[in-house]
Amino acid sequence: MQKRSSGKKVPSWEVVGALLATFRRQAGLKQVELADRFNVGEEAIASMEQGRRRLRMELAKQMDEFLETKGALTAAVEKIPAREKYPAFARDFIEHEREAITLQWYENQVIPGLLQTPEYARKVFENSCPPLGPAELEEAVQARLERQQILQRETPPLMSVVIEEQVLQRHLGDKAMMRQQIQHLLDCADLPFMCLQIMPTETPTHPCLGGPLILLETPDHEHLAWLEGNHNGWLVDDPSEISRYQQKYGMLRAQALSPEASKALLNKVLGVT
Repeated sequence: MQKRSSGKKVPSWEVVGALLATFRRQAGLKQVELADRFNVGEEAIASMEQGRRRLRMELAKQMDEFLETKGALTAAVEKIPAREKYPAFARDFIEHEREAITLQWYENQVIPGLLQTPEYARKVFENSCPPLGPAELEEAVQARLERQQILQRETPPLMSVVIEEQVLQRHLGDKAMMRQQIQHLLDCADLPFMCLQIMPTETPTHPCLGGPLILLETPDHEHLAWLEGNHNGWLVDDPSEISRYQQKYGMLRAQALSPEASKALLNKVLGVT
């Protein structure tokens, strides 16, 4: 059974969201009315109240003034630990990813986050819906780049990455940005702890057509799987389910191009013979 992992502590952003919802109701306002007042989407307000989206400091100050909450929201946001800069649903996964000793990653929509250039990451977040404000956009990009620091660890995780060929053909941004991103993939493919493979578009079928999949192993040799959808994700720890995903990933790697053939394809995309 797939289940969402939950920590023992209530995430700080959920506490802030609960405060916001309480103050809004006390003011006799609906979510849509608060959204209209601050020119944000109703879905954005709902996400903030559920702790799935951060309340920016600037907006917290404006809401404190409008709702007459004597700086309560501002004070709450100021107390958020830096490690909780990620969405509530992804926080457990990020914590495990930071210490993982092995990572196996399949991606069919975008370049895996740990292998994205800053420019590519920015373009991914620029396509968020509802749109991110300038401050939120910068925070999201920086948070993603900080995750990539695990590749600089003294003992980085042993990594296997399989990317659909179609991801290389989806040009986020201009051609120069995509060339830079693909060159970065080539550089990553040469890392001693990295095995990067491309799944050819011409492959008629494979075991992971259901979507992206990440498998990781913790320092305690616990095996976990991460499944992600639109604005949500699930950390799976059931051994029987993990076994199934590991079987899927093993078959996936067997059907993908070899590491050398994958680098040849990346060079072909770059126009290098």
